[in-house]
Amino acid sequence: MRAVTIASQAGAGKLALIVTDPPEPDDGEVLVRVAASGVNRADLLQRAGNYPPPAGAPPWPGMEVSGTVIAAGHGVSSPRVGDEVVALLEGGGYAELAVVRAAQTLPVPDGVGLVDAAALPEAVCTAWTNLVDTARLRPRERVLVQGGSGGVGSVAVQLAKALGAFVVATAGGPERVARVRALGADVVVDHRADDVVAAVRDATGGRGADVVLDVLGGGGLADNVRALAPGGRLVVIGLQRGRRGELDLSALMAKRAVVTGSLLRSRTAQEKAAIVAAVREHVWPMVADGRVRPVVHARLPLADADDALGLLERGEAFGKVLLVP
Repeated sequence: MRAVTIASQAGAGKLALIVTDPPEPDDGEVLVRVAASGVNRADLLQRAGNYPPPAGAPPWPGMEVSGTVIAAGHGVSSPRVGDEVVALLEGGGYAELAVVRAAQTLPVPDGVGLVDAAALPEAVCTAWTNLVDTARLRPRERVLVQGGSGGVGSVAVQLAKALGAFVVATAGGPERVARVRALGADVVVDHRADDVVAAVRDATGGRGADVVLDVLGGGGLADNVRALAPGGRLVVIGLQRGRRGELDLSALMAKRAVVTGSLLRSRTAQEKAAIVAAVREHVWPMVADGRVRPVVHARLPLADADDALGLLERGEAFGKVLLVP
């Protein structure tokens, strides 16, 4: 089979298309013929040598795919050979074939094509577990989605709205602002032109956001705490502005607020299976009826994986970029 692996890790590594032996499913696993692979910012880190795959995962990037099951290991009753699925991987999605735990697959939802379905598993699982499991978002609460035009952000905006929240999101430039608003956000702030904290306060009657879902990291920490409402919860899921920031503990204490962080890839198999099961029960009906839909910026050939990552690196992608073998 063909796969895309990291050819160099001197600075920003380059990706190379190789031919390698196909994987075989172990107990509890299925082999998927990949229709498309989702491209994520974590893949940028892996290419640069800063985010190695977990033990046992293939060396090439790729944490989500869509495709057709062509073989199953011992003990797998579902999905079956021939089923079309999306899957959450530890790695190895940039390939024509991928092995995945059966418990980390979902059926392709009604109304979504097989290729575009690859834009869903990582984004939906990340948005769900952080908004619901970690932040305990409740209906009518106010949520700020930092980076509403990103792969996770574009899904988080839709999901939070479907859960009954009042959604404020950020985006860069008038065109992106309009497109995020079309996804269902109540208020969209142009972070290039406006004071985000002031805009959040204006949009929430001075209260602030009950939940902030953040992709900025250290560089956004101070403003995110300022944007929180009393009792607010800040969940950091990205580090686009760095790993370190300064936190005013007195401001945090005065608001009785919580700051936490989350990674999906490093969670145990049992935790991932539980998240996937919850997504199937609660979010897949929202996808089927159109309240949540995949947002795809581009579909590129597998050989153009470097170009696909470049779209993310330069901030040009709106939603997800997909690689198609």
